Amino acid sequence: MKYKRVLLKLSGEALMGDLGYGIDPQVVAEIADEISEVVKMGVAMAIVVGGGNIFRGVKAAAAGMDRATADYIGMIATVMNAMTLQDALEQIGIPTRVQTAIAMQEVAEPYIRRRAIRHLEKGRVVIFGAGSGNPFFTTDTTAALRAAEIDAEVIFKATKVDGVYDSDPHQNKNARRYNSLTYGHVLTHDLRVMDQTAIALCKENNIPIVVFDLSVRGNIIRAISGESVGTIVGGFCEVN
Repeated sequence: MKYKRVLLKLSGEALMGDLGYGIDPQVVAEIADEISEVVKMGVAMAIVVGGGNIFRGVKAAAAGMDRATADYIGMIATVMNAMTLQDALEQIGIPTRVQTAIAMQEVAEPYIRRRAIRHLEKGRVVIFGAGSGNPFFTTDTTAALRAAEIDAEVIFKATKVDGVYDSDPHQNKNARRYNSLTYGHVLTHDLRVMDQTAIALCKENNIPIVVFDLSVRGNIIRAISGESVGTIVGGFCEVN
């Protein structure tokens, strides 16, 4: 294995499959099964999950809701997703802990860095819910922050596309996919791999980001093995 400790960033939308809203149990079970294969290979796995399949704070704020309130509701949505994924993992025998940045002691542990690292050392999956605990920050930024805190070697951003393109591939049939990118190129050209705060954090802490298609079975294992899947941010610029 190329990596021994990784952070997987899952969007909330990844959990709803083809549904227009909510959680598709079959999709969650498939994601959990693939994560279990990685854990059984001895890789320490932490996860940050979004909440966009249930509630998107930015959209609610645009519709008139107070932004901070909307973001807090979005954080609670991420905890719902984290608990769902935890259940799916434990159903197949993978010990999992949910840690939240907002205190919810009846259903999850509070986020404590040293405890999270200890769980990883013991072979448990750790899912970070409730974002960073602060409004105005995305779960992308949370992923970068937690990756730095737990000394993750890489962030895997699992998406619905097979990498980062120089333009929207759905609108431009000639769009080209990058094999690799520098942090500076992503920031300068606003490629929306992750938000700029997240990219800056990764750059400062030298944490590469691998963007790949979650729907392709085995991609997580391929990425962890060091195979070329999707786009890696943190190297040099290379177009496919």
